[in-house]
Amino acid sequence: MALKATVFKVQLQIADMDRHYYADHSLTLAQHPSENDERMMVRLLAFAINANDSLQFTKGLSSESEQAELWDLALDGTINLWIEFGQADEKWLRKACNKALQVQLFCYGGRVVPIWWKNNSAALARYQNLTILDIPENAVTAMAALVNRNMSLQCNISEGQIWLSDANQSVLIEPIKLK
Repeated sequence: MALKATVFKVQLQIADMDRHYYADHSLTLAQHPSENDERMMVRLLAFAINANDSLQFTKGLSSESEQAELWDLALDGTINLWIEFGQADEKWLRKACNKALQVQLFCYGGRVVPIWWKNNSAALARYQNLTILDIPENAVTAMAALVNRNMSLQCNISEGQIWLSDANQSVLIEPIKLK
């Protein structure tokens, strides 16, 4: 019998001073049985950084089709933004860059990211529509401490710094732009 996803409800208030975007979002996050809290929170962070009315989570790990885990899909089917997570291989990112106007990769994992980047930076340099961000390991661990089945979070973004907070604690996240 297959394990089912765990469902998390999130009330997310975003104040993004860099983009002048201010909105409240009611989200339902499905955590795949193979996904840990850290990865799920990086997905939520990516949503907060790119939030708009057409940004949506897909079936992600549960999908067998070739689609992003998070994307901004226009009404005409154009993929405005394709977002991936982890240390993706060049072949997969090439497909994403050919399908979408913009692609973002959110890397996390601490010490493995610089090794992955050293091995892949030359091949990925040619993709003009690709942005790669490394989320520091300490921030990812701290975000995982915010996980609760019903989360009420505030996200404040200003000058590249991101504060993610609940009623009890705040986490400073400073993504490192690799590309």
